[in-house]
Parts: sequence; C-alpha cells; structure tokens
Amino acid sequence: MDRPKRPRLSSLSDFRFGAVATETIEDTLLYLAQQNEQAVQEAAGRMGSFRETRIVEFVFLLSEQWCLEKSVSYQAVEILERFMVKQAENICRQATIQLRGKSEPQNWRALKEQLFNKFILRLVSCVQLASKLSFHYKIISNITVLNFLRALGYLHTKEELLESELDVLKSLNFQINLPTPLAYVEMLLEVLGYNGCLVPATQLHATCLILLDLVYLLHEPVYESLLRASIENSTPSQLQGEKFVSVKEDFMLLAVGIIAASAFIQNQECWRQVMGHLQSITGIALESIAEFSYAILTHSVGASTPGQQQPVPPHLVARPPRAAASSNT
Repeated sequence: MDRPKRPRLSSLSDFRFGAVATETIEDTLLYLAQQNEQAVQEAAGRMGSFRETRIVEFVFLLSEQWCLEKSVSYQAVEILERFMVKQAENICRQATIQLRGKSEPQNWRALKEQLFNKFILRLVSCVQLASKLSFHYKIISNITVLNFLRALGYLHTKEELLESELDVLKSLNFQINLPTPLAYVEMLLEVLGYNGCLVPATQLHATCLILLDLVYLLHEPVYESLLRASIENSTPSQLQGEKFVSVKEDFMLLAVGIIAASAFIQNQECWRQVMGHLQSITGIALESIAEFSYAILTHSVGASTPGQQQPVPPHLVARPPRAAASSNT
C-alpha cells in the first residue's frame, strides 16, 4: 500500500494564536455565526445521521494514516454526512413521486445494495475532496486511494474514482467548503485570547482537539445526554427528538461546550471566567453552555464535572439550548 511517511503533521505544536488583526477576527466571527444560523435552519425537519462511531473512526484512522490535518478529517465527516443524507432524501423523493404517479416501482433493494456497495468508495472520495480543500500541501493522489481500496478488496479504476468525486460534488451542488466545528473552536479561542482569558489558548487548543474527537466518536450518546438534560426527562418523545435535530447542527453551541469542558479540565478555578467570556462573545446562555460541557465531561472524565460542582438552577435547566449564536464580540 502506498503509505505516506510519518511523523504526522505538526499542527498542534506549530499552532499560533494572537497573530490576526481584531477586525479580521470580528468579520470572521460574524461570518461563522451567519453560516451557523443558516445550517441550523436548514437542519430543521431533517431525519437521520451518518455520524456513526464506526464511520467516524474509519475516517479519522484513514486521515491519520494519510498524514492529513485534523481539520481535513472533520471536513470529510461533514461532507460524507451531507452527501449520504442527500442520497437518502433522493431515494425517498423518488418513492413519493412513484406512489403519486402510480408508475412501476423500482427495485428499492437493488438501490439500497448499490448505495451500500459504493459506500467505502464514497467515503474515500469525501476524504480525498477534503484533502483538496485543505491549505496544506498534502493532497491524496488517485494512486494512493486506488491502492488503499485494492488492499480492502475493492477494485476500482481511476475513472470510477473521478466519477465518484464528481457524484459527491454534484449532489452537494459543489458546496463542500463549509466551516467545521474546529473552525468555530479556534476562532472562539482567538477571541478568548484577546479578551484576557486566564487559561492560555494554546493549552486549551490541545484539549479541545481531544474532546472534539470524542464528541464525533460518541456523537449520539453525547447529544442524547444533552437532550435528556434540556427537557429534564430520561425518555424523550419522538417529537422532541425531531425538534432536537437542529441542535446537532449548531456548531457554535458545540464549540462553546468543547471549550468550556476543556477549561474545566485544564483549570477548574478559571472555568467560570471562561464561561462568562463565551457567553458574552456568542450570546449563548450560561446554562446552555454548562449543560453541553457537562454532557461532554460525563462521557469523557465522568466524575467531578461542572454540573456536580455547581448545579444549574432548576428554572434555568428546563430551557432548551439555544440553536444559534449572536455575533457579539
């Protein structure tokens, strides 16, 4: 197999904060807030998710094997998620049209098998596309991809690989360069540094990456915990679950939860100060930040979480997490 040489990229040690002008930070934060609000609105009513643990783990391990930046692995997961949701929606739409028109039904089992048989190819195409979006010089070649697929027992030609990439691009209207949760985390850390946060941004950054990986790998359990906390009920109804779908696409909320949990791990004495900064920057309520950080910490370190140290008042806990953040800086 054509395997790039290690060590992996030095993105952690070389990452620098405080090198960007405040005007640029403000503009970028506003843009991210607008993108986040749009993504939350578009997610309303969407059902289903392909951010399953095994799929995310596959993407992460493949990105690591190919020595890609962390941002590429997150981008690949998001591209794959959007593409697969589109594929599922198209199949449902075709079925609805055929039922209304009373036309001859297609073999849905064959369509399902076709989708499954091409899934690994689509996944690898999403990783390759994400690598092309990265500002790093490392772009995965077709030879590397074909050798990897061949090692797994999938025999594809270079033409099929290019067609797969084009299918993903066309399905998403070529709109694949969207912000990932990491972009929100790093931008908020940049703002925290300018606001005089007591915990160094570089120190928080390393922990944030670990927790962000964790949330991706345990996506459903983490968000199930958040849903139960927000409604104060251990058995949410189907309607409550459907309304909660948009919260899963709120990357600003995810970012503040990740940073708050990281601050608690790094320096519990400064946790409240970080929480206050995050609230003033994003406009997200303190109780919502606390709920999310509690859910993340429960699935990572377990005990001694913020919720156990300082319970949120009952009249505040009952409020659902905010679905969008303001752009206050």
